[in-house]
Amino acid sequence: MTTTIHLAQQPEADALLGRSPLAALIGMLLDQQIPMEWAFAGPYTIARRMGADDLDAQEIAAYDPEAFAALMAEKPAVHRYPGSMAKRVQQLCQFLVENHGGDASAVWKGVKTGKELFERLSALPGYGTQKAQIFTALLGKQYGVTPEGWREAAGAYGEQGSFRSVADITGPESLAKVRATKQEAKQAAKAAKAKKQ
Repeated sequence: MTTTIHLAQQPEADALLGRSPLAALIGMLLDQQIPMEWAFAGPYTIARRMGADDLDAQEIAAYDPEAFAALMAEKPAVHRYPGSMAKRVQQLCQFLVENHGGDASAVWKGVKTGKELFERLSALPGYGTQKAQIFTALLGKQYGVTPEGWREAAGAYGEQGSFRSVADITGPESLAKVRATKQEAKQAAKAAKAKKQ
């Protein structure tokens, strides 16, 4: 099943995200402390540097850790912290190999409820509560993975018509709206902190 995705804002990188569940999971994992497009272009960069059209969890899990860190650090780096993120990507892939036969889509295949989906995502290395909620929303809003109660499991990120996260990005216009929402949230947090002092 191929989905049209616009998270990396680059056709080849977005095409990979649309056809590869592993690419989507890795993009979400990388989405911290760097711009969203950079994070979601990461899986395509990794695949290209590995000389592949797609990503393979078993191949990444078995990759020499130093060589994989070097691949992530090669200019332009896949992430601002290529060394630590290389470890996280490999841990994620090792978990998928050990628990899901290396099939990333097995994380959500056959889930009956949003709660179960959220719990499965929360169990992934590098996926805290917020990341698991955002990915639950992304699966529901853009990948057609909609078990009963998925919006509730995704929290505020599951709300219809919201522009809170990558789950809501379908093109440049919605990307700008999500950016604006994030800026407002940051400013509100700063203002609240200043009031306390």
